[in-house]
Amino acid sequence: DDHNKENLFNSLNYDVAAKKRKKDLLNNKAKIQYFHQEKWIYVHKGSTKERHGYCTLGEAFNRLDFSSAILDSRRFNYVVRLLELIAKSQLTSLSGIAQKNYMNILEKVVQKVLEDQQNIRLIRELLQTLYTSLCTLVQRVGKSVLVGNINMWVHRMESILHWQQQLNNIQITRPPFKGTTFTDLPLCLQLNIMQRLSDGRDLVSLGQVAPDLQVLSEDRLLWKKLCQYHFTDRQIRKWLILSDKGQLDWKKMYFKLIRCYPRKEQYGDTLQLCRHCHILSWKGTDHPCTANNPETCSTSLSPQDFINLFRF
Repeated sequence: DDHNKENLFNSLNYDVAAKKRKKDLLNNKAKIQYFHQEKWIYVHKGSTKERHGYCTLGEAFNRLDFSSAILDSRRFNYVVRLLELIAKSQLTSLSGIAQKNYMNILEKVVQKVLEDQQNIRLIRELLQTLYTSLCTLVQRVGKSVLVGNINMWVHRMESILHWQQQLNNIQITRPPFKGTTFTDLPLCLQLNIMQRLSDGRDLVSLGQVAPDLQVLSEDRLLWKKLCQYHFTDRQIRKWLILSDKGQLDWKKMYFKLIRCYPRKEQYGDTLQLCRHCHILSWKGTDHPCTANNPETCSTSLSPQDFINLFRF
């Protein structure tokens, strides 16, 4: 009888644990609705008679319309960079709802990349950064570093691995096109277009497409302008590298510099803060400002500036 009771007790415990795991999984898969689709929010750093408390990073992340921003090519890189910075150091500062919202927006980003097959490397780096951070945070479970059940976070990490595998399996096919191609253009135009690339890795990838492009991608002037765009003269002078011919090797200098200094960030569209009314909005979005010249009161925020705005 005691043996049967023990087996029954263990069976009940197993059923309870199984139901709990199933419930955690369902809760994790349930997508929260984007209740807030606001184009601007008021950033307040203290309590007033009209407003109580202050605006947090998680609140701003929930209320601003990031889910629609990723569909805009001018804002896509901005949102991705913001997701990366949050993954590196700010994930634990988000509320439970904000963390869930973060994962939902990230899933939308991945699905967009899988559909249009653009910005693949950018999202791979984002997923790797997030996975590395979560590996560290999950090991510290029990110290109030993550909101929610550990099973939920393990499932999210499995989702990240699945997304990484999907990105690795992308096979980019060349579209059937019989018109003028990039290599059909005059060399001066090809070089002019290549000068618009702001990432040296893109320049290297382009050089691997065809032998003629390989020669153009090694042009010293291209790499010189790339170094001068991202880094200051003082930084460049500190890492001078000479080639076998005694000339400055700008290509080697570029890859050395990016390991030592952050590259210059440039975005088509950014979030802006109105210094007059403390309203945060996307560039070009009208907000109820009482200033005589609202355009002169707006300051563009980089993704890091956006995060710093909520450090009190």
